[in-house]
Amino acid sequence: MPDQSTRPTIAVIGCGNRGGDVYARHLTVQGARITHLVDPRPARLAEVAARHGLDAGACFADADAFFALGRVADAMVIATPDDAHVGPCLQALALGYDVLLEKPICLQEAELELLLAAEAASEGRVTVCHVLRSTAFFGAMRGVLDSRRLGRLVGIQHAENVAYWHYAHSFVRGNWRVSPPAAPFVLAKSGHDLDVLRWFAGAPPVRVSSEGGLHHFRPEEAPAGASGRCVTCPVVDCPYDARVIYGGRDPALWPVTVLTAGGVTLADALAYGPYGRCVYSGGNNVLDHQAVTVTFANGVIGQLTVSAFTHNNTRTLKLVGTHGELRGQMELGELELHDFRTGQVECWTVDAAGNHGGGDVNLVAAWLAYLRREAALPTPLAESLDSHRMAFGAERARLGGTVEQMG
Repeated sequence: MPDQSTRPTIAVIGCGNRGGDVYARHLTVQGARITHLVDPRPARLAEVAARHGLDAGACFADADAFFALGRVADAMVIATPDDAHVGPCLQALALGYDVLLEKPICLQEAELELLLAAEAASEGRVTVCHVLRSTAFFGAMRGVLDSRRLGRLVGIQHAENVAYWHYAHSFVRGNWRVSPPAAPFVLAKSGHDLDVLRWFAGAPPVRVSSEGGLHHFRPEEAPAGASGRCVTCPVVDCPYDARVIYGGRDPALWPVTVLTAGGVTLADALAYGPYGRCVYSGGNNVLDHQAVTVTFANGVIGQLTVSAFTHNNTRTLKLVGTHGELRGQMELGELELHDFRTGQVECWTVDAAGNHGGGDVNLVAAWLAYLRREAALPTPLAESLDSHRMAFGAERARLGGTVEQMG
């Protein structure tokens, strides 16, 4: 087994935005060393390898070739596409790797138990990238819950405001536009949020129901005269014009870096790539608005609404208890507590800067602390799986018009 020193060695499988730009970068900044990379795209693989000073011998086009080396690093990040998480994770666990696994874990519910059994048989442990638990914002809300100032928690009202431009980027033009092979919308976009419901409720889910649909991003919704690509489209004032969405943003940051990865110019990406296509061309099938209701074993009722049709990209919540109410707006880090016993209202803000409100960098820090054996595992895999069980149950309920029993 490699020596787990104060500078852990990490292999990264999947060098896209999350693997190459987020986790690898934060791991390096926080003292880890990236030693091996796996990605099927030669240009992208070379780009990320250059950042970490890796030669061709440390880079692999497929995971099987890498795993044939045996155990060569302390731990591993798996950030492959949604339908390619389970296989590499099972191989990693068989070799005893600790794994930072990008969500969603899998696309088939049966694979959840397969992964749990594989972890139980391994000396390695899996940490799912549920980054919201690592934010100051959600941590502060959990702190209020733990203080009992709300009394007994009764309900959670949670809204994920995707933002119209973000939905167009990720779920109409991007990698999560078609399910399968991508995960269903509620899992791909709101796996984090379902995990927060589970965390706050403090009990496993027992029932779930859901409604939702693809309301707008369809060919019949296209404006008159729209063309197949934004660069040739005569329609003015379209909120989904890719020239406007990407042209006005920092080229060194997400989402523009997704288009220009591997040395592609923004102009070429818009002219020839998927991110320049008309959002009404019919190339997507995932929902653009969905509501989910979950009942937990302790009686707490969680409600999640996830929608494309919002102006800002944030999360808003209300926690209602027998003795108080807590409201929150993540983007601004704003919290508002109403105490029924005293009549007092307390308002304050927490630091919400950074990707996912600081959750990315904080999750990496927590995982590294675990690898160094300075702290416990951030979240046990068995608890992380409940978010996926809720999502799969919500999809069954939505498609069948049912209330799904869980557990």
